[in-house]
Amino acid sequence: MKMTERLEKRKISELIPYANNARTHSPAQIELLRRSLREFGFVSPVLIDAAGNVIAGHGRIEAARLEGIEETPCVLVEHLTDAQRRAYILADNRLAELSAWDETARDAELLQLRGEGVDLTLTGFEDGEISVGEASEEYDAFLDKFQPKLTTDDCYTPANVYAAVLAWAVDRYGLQGAEVLRPFFPGGDYQTAVYPDGCVVIDNPPFSILSEICAWYDEHRVRYFLFCPGMTTFSINAGRCNYLPCGNSIMFDNGADIAISFLTNMGEYKIELAPDLYAAVAAADTINRQAARAELPVYSYPDCVASVAMNKLTKYGQTLRIRAEDAVFVRALDSQKDQGKAIYGGGFLLSASAAAEKAAALRWSLSERERTLIASLGAGHG
Repeated sequence: MKMTERLEKRKISELIPYANNARTHSPAQIELLRRSLREFGFVSPVLIDAAGNVIAGHGRIEAARLEGIEETPCVLVEHLTDAQRRAYILADNRLAELSAWDETARDAELLQLRGEGVDLTLTGFEDGEISVGEASEEYDAFLDKFQPKLTTDDCYTPANVYAAVLAWAVDRYGLQGAEVLRPFFPGGDYQTAVYPDGCVVIDNPPFSILSEICAWYDEHRVRYFLFCPGMTTFSINAGRCNYLPCGNSIMFDNGADIAISFLTNMGEYKIELAPDLYAAVAAADTINRQAARAELPVYSYPDCVASVAMNKLTKYGQTLRIRAEDAVFVRALDSQKDQGKAIYGGGFLLSASAAAEKAAALRWSLSERERTLIASLGAGHG
């Protein structure tokens, strides 16, 4: 089997694009290629023949040129005839189109990358493209399977929730004028922090070492009012704290949704229920949830397009049968491609007759009583 053996750098100005290249590159795609070059470097070499005629990589060359790159890595393909070279230019593009996505694996990978802070548009996908299609509880549950599970140590307290807790604690324990400390932050060490006389710690510590934290503060006579896990409140510090079981479910800044309560070494009550504290925290959390609630895009397709969303028809007893000669598979409409969108799960373009059958199946029918009632409407104005 013949194979390429030479890799060398060539000046872009010396490369000769194929005049009859049938593969086009939109400005949006070229911009994505430019961003890819900036992020990953020039990883995929251009394929050329010995004379510098481009076989594959026209889009990468254009993106590199716009980025001000003067040289590109090139693999020399020297064993093809002229006809084979032209055929391969078509095959290199077409054969990739014929592959399919394992959409479950793809969405899982994209969601994991998003959780790691990767800009998904660098992959050619968009963040919203994972959820292309009609919003549903089933689809939300599917996405949730791939979301990284957040622990109580991953919490980043929303500013308005902290402000509500701070205001309540200051008022309840008469802390006006006291220096309030927040020693718990990434990379921080609460044991090496400076605690001035009369200070108080009001913060959301890592729950996994909360008993240790409380014991250390008690030993060093540092006042504290701390967030704690809502389900195991009394077990923290073996019952030696004063406890305020609230059970507020809080959505933290990193997406973690955790039930919390509070504990302290201040006050005269071992256990205290504080409805006003609960209400203040709940009000702040409600604001955050409303702000964060992003509805999934809902797409409307013409009657001549069938998407998997039509499966809901079976739930309501609707039947529909479409023959192979009346449908052709597509992954995206041309109008979607320019925006980097697609039909979630793929779809079919339907013939006019099949589209009419689909449209009829999607419509609720009127009963004889309703048709009679409609016919009588406006009769008094004749």
